[in-house]
Formats: sequence, structure tokens, C-alpha cells
Amino acid sequence: MANLPLITCVLLALCSLSLAANVFISIDCGSSATYKDENGIVWTGDDDYISTGESRSVQPSNSYNRVMDTLRVFRNQSKHCYTINSVKQGRVLLRATFLYGNYDGKNSPPAFDLMFDSYYWAYVNNSGTTPSRYEVIYTTTKESISVCVSQYEADQFPYISALEVRSLDSDMYKGLGADKDIYPLFTRRRLAFGTNETIRFPADPYDRQWPVDGLPMKGTIRVSGNANLESGLTTDYPPPAVLRSAVTAATRNSTIQFNLALSTKFNSSVYINWYFSEVARLGPNDTRMFSFYKDNKPLSDPFSPPYENCTQKYISNMTLSANNSFTLVPTENSTLPPLVNAMEVFIIGDFPLDNGTQTQDVEGLASLQEAFRLLKNWGGDPCLPKLYNWDWVKCDGDRVTTLLLTGYGLSGPLPDFSSMTALHTINLSNNSLSGKIPEFLGLLPNLQILNLENNRFNGTIPTSLSNKKDLILRVSGNPQLCTSNSSCTTSVTSPKANSSFRTRKNILEMVFTTIVSSIIILHLS
Repeated sequence: MANLPLITCVLLALCSLSLAANVFISIDCGSSATYKDENGIVWTGDDDYISTGESRSVQPSNSYNRVMDTLRVFRNQSKHCYTINSVKQGRVLLRATFLYGNYDGKNSPPAFDLMFDSYYWAYVNNSGTTPSRYEVIYTTTKESISVCVSQYEADQFPYISALEVRSLDSDMYKGLGADKDIYPLFTRRRLAFGTNETIRFPADPYDRQWPVDGLPMKGTIRVSGNANLESGLTTDYPPPAVLRSAVTAATRNSTIQFNLALSTKFNSSVYINWYFSEVARLGPNDTRMFSFYKDNKPLSDPFSPPYENCTQKYISNMTLSANNSFTLVPTENSTLPPLVNAMEVFIIGDFPLDNGTQTQDVEGLASLQEAFRLLKNWGGDPCLPKLYNWDWVKCDGDRVTTLLLTGYGLSGPLPDFSSMTALHTINLSNNSLSGKIPEFLGLLPNLQILNLENNRFNGTIPTSLSNKKDLILRVSGNPQLCTSNSSCTTSVTSPKANSSFRTRKNILEMVFTTIVSSIIILHLS
């Protein structure tokens, strides 16, 4: 018989130290205000996290709450990203929320793509009157987090209402094992059984949202108690408020079957947590013991929920579909029916989170953005996820191979982006770039096409470019650029030199005229 992993709760005297969050950021998108909500959470506007898009408000008839009543809408360029810096590397919970609220009066909510860091997250299509929330738990690979929205179809303008980041303890949600710790966990559902209201911060220091089970499991009844519970009972730290309520089967011989809300179209690799804790002390003759069953086959040995403590069971990396079921089945000697307090269901990402575009290319692009203000609006990972790169770059995996900046209104000298050694095509035509053509361009090892036409470059073409074999070089339309011996001769003749030549010529003409005049006079006399 395959047993589910069992985590027996241990009360930790110092657990409060581990609950201290390194990052607890709440961004009200489209707002510029800072305020505290009814849960004691401080919200800030998004001006410090993004420079593109426009602030809008939902229609008054669609007002939901202060956070949801504003949103940021993006009407140009394909990819827009929030950047959250100074994030300590480690385990985080990231949550994005969307409410269309008919802000544009068209009654036509757009659909678009959502990403975080270098990973595709979700397809957002909220046509309802309540917010759509997307949550992911993962281990960061950098000291910053980016959350991006990208246009999916023409005239489908992305928007976002709220963005939240919460640090988690480093040991939380590690049931996948060390080899798969880098796979993200996408929250499918999280439920607190038996509660009357959603539990979140401050009851849960990590601000996980534990909503009431809107569709109670068939044949269950709600129970609650006042058990003396502390925080930090297991490695995933279920809050005591969640464990003080539960549901049980209606009769001693009844079972509890879970609705995992999985897709009917796909098989999913899942990570599921269940939490068990008695909400009241049992009588001397009472026993509660049951087993897990998957598709009517036993999956665990019998166990009993503890009082003023908890047992956590989980499955990880198991492929399931909507056709699979999990059931709690009482043992023959149990005098009480099964009981469960809470459940979390995660979809495991298809592949691990990586470090994104290589640092040397990111640094080169940063140099371009620093030199040209018009490029600063671009954020997030330049190349990843695949097919979601910046409009003016093309990539091969995690390397930038092409710069397409023709007609971008760039002016001034080119900065040094020699670290971008994978570049094979650079198109900087039809701008107002000036100064000398940098020598480093000819030293890029993979460069095959360089288009500098119709700019204001001057001086001579670097020998590193003129001697580069198989390079297609286009430089026409730069009047002050020396491209041949004749143009170099013309271009190096300075106005001062021409003036000196004209002066010497005038003196010789005057001398010649004087001599001729003297000869004529002598002859006449």
C-alpha cells in the first residue's frame, strides 16, 4: 500500500521568528494613494513599479472595493511589466488580480496573457463581475520580480487591478523534493472547510486567502471549536483560524469526497495538501480514524486527527484529471466519521523556472535603455517566455540575436553594448544617431548584418567593420561619414584650410596684377 507522506505537527517555541516576512508588498494598480484596508494591509500606488499604461476606474455600478476600483490599462506595445526590486531570493507567493468593471463603457472585457519573470503564467479572460485572482508559489532566482501582461489579439488591451508579493518560509511547499523545488506551483484552489468567512492576513501571516467552500461537499456538516492552537504547526504553517473549523461526514459510516476542480480537458501534475485537526476534545469512548482512497483504492494507512495539533498529508508530482477522485473512508472501528479542516490544490509547472535572458545581454540592453530614453518603457525579461520578447529584439532561447530599432527616433552616440556577443543582425537605420561608428561593432563575433543607413554618423568606418568578412554593411544616408578615399579627402578638408588657400590665391592674383600693370606702364613710356 502506498502511503501519503505524513507531517506530524510539532509546536515550535520560536515559530514566530520564521513567520517574519521579508517581503510584504501590496500594489493598487492605477492608484497613486497609500492607505490601509480593513485587514490592516497597507496598499501603495503603482507609480514606483511601472512607467507605462494609463490609470482608469471601474464604472460606479461595478464598484467592488477600493483596491479593485482602479486599474492600469495598456494600449501600446505588446508587453508591459511591473518590476519589484530588492527582493530577497527565496520562496514567495505572488498574486495578481483583475477586474474589468466595464471601465471603458464597452461591456467587452479583453483577453490577454499574464507572465512572471521568464515564465508564462495564465490566459486572463475575466468576463464576470467579481475579481479573477491568479496565484503562484515559487523560488526566486534573482533579487527582483517582474510581472507582465501581453496583448494576445489586436484591440485586446491588457489591464491589471492589483499585485501582491509575500515572502514564505524557505521550507514551505517543498514536498516536490530538492530536484523539483525550482518548479512553480500554480494555485488551483485553497479552501477552509467549515468557516463562515474568508481567512487571510492577519490571521495568516503570509496572507494566503482561505475562502469559504462555496459549494460544500455533499453529505458534510460544518463543525468548529476553540482548540488552543499555535502558529507554525507544520512546515507549511496552516493558520490556527483555519484549523478551528472543519467539515465531517454526516454519519459514522459516511465518506468525504473532494472536488479538486481540475480541468476536464487535460491531465495535470498536481501537488495537494490536506490539513487535519480535531476542533474539540473527543470523549473517552470516541475514536475517529479513516484512510485516504484514490479512485476507490487505498492510498494511506489509517490515521486520526490530533487535538490542539494537526496532521498534514500531501501528494506531489501525481498526474490527475477531473475523472480522478480522493475520498476519506472511515475504518470499521471508528465511532466518528472522517473530518478535514482545509485543502490546497496546486498545478505543478511544466518545466523549471530558469534565470531568464543571459546577464551579458541584459546588461547590453540596459546600456541602450540608459542612452535612449524612448527605450526605458520596456521591462521584464527581454527574451522569455518564448514568443513574448520585447518588440525590438529577437532571441534564440536566452540570447538576444537581433536588434530592430529602425525608425525609433533615437539620437546621439551609440553606447557600448559589446557584451551582446550573440548578435547577428543590427538594424539602427532611419534614426538621428551621431558621432563615430563604434569600433566594437566590428568585433561582435556573430555579426552578419549591420544597417546604419539614414543617420548622422561621421568620421571613418572602423577597420574592424571594413575588414570583417561576409558582413553586409549598409551606411548610405550619412552625409558626414567617410566611406571612400575621395569622400575622405573631401571630408577632411577643413573650412580653415580652404580659407587659407583662398587667401594665398588672392595675394598671388594681386601680385600678378601689379607686375603686369608695371610692365604696361613702362612700355607706354
